Amino acid sequence: MKAKVLLSLILLCGCFAAPSARAQDTTPAAPAGPPACEVPAYLLATENQLRKVADVIKANKPLEILVVGSRSTSIPQSEDSSYPARLQAILKEKLPSEPVHVSVEIQSRKTAEEAASGFVKLMEAKKPTLVIWQTGTVDAIRSIDPDEFRSAVTDGISALQHAGADVVLMNLQYSPRTETMMSVPPYLDNMRVVAQEHEIPLFDRFAIMRQWNDQGQFDLFNPTRGPELAKQVHDCLGRALAQFVIDAAHVGPAQQQN
Repeated sequence: MKAKVLLSLILLCGCFAAPSARAQDTTPAAPAGPPACEVPAYLLATENQLRKVADVIKANKPLEILVVGSRSTSIPQSEDSSYPARLQAILKEKLPSEPVHVSVEIQSRKTAEEAASGFVKLMEAKKPTLVIWQTGTVDAIRSIDPDEFRSAVTDGISALQHAGADVVLMNLQYSPRTETMMSVPPYLDNMRVVAQEHEIPLFDRFAIMRQWNDQGQFDLFNPTRGPELAKQVHDCLGRALAQFVIDAAHVGPAQQQN
């Protein structure tokens, strides 16, 4: 019951859902980023590289990105406003000479272990260059043992890398409404450790959203704005994630459309 209550609250605070789908190629290009999307440079910095992404871009080949996550990857009736769709639009704007496709695989209510168990078949079907794995929320809600969570994330990353993909880990979303209801730090810490061990980039969604809330860029405590707030947050996440991918792939200015 507690897990169901927590999940309901998280859905109200930004985990907006839509059916699993491919981000549409017709997604409109993004305008210049609004001030609310500002992220401190240190939150987007990573020493780990996306070498396969870099090779694909350098060779002018299609860049296939797969986002694996919970229902917070999308927004009801507004799929083109979700962060994967915004990621695709912004990458297309930044890399106009490269075909970019972002697809989404929703692992609704699945723990990291449950999601990772299907990665071999998923990779055989999708064959992405890059997998962005959003995980941790369901494990935190269910109070999965942090060591078991860490082991599951390790196994999942190993499966994705063995299948030939670059990997970006994305941690939990930040919600002040649920902050006192579940223990999040052990899951954040374990994701950070696993990312370091596997030398893969970690997109710190939790810290970025907390920064926006603390600085007053978004009021993530008040759910009354609903889909409107979700669209704004997803747009900013898509922008930040696109920049994160470009930087981690070491894409130079000559390859980008500024």
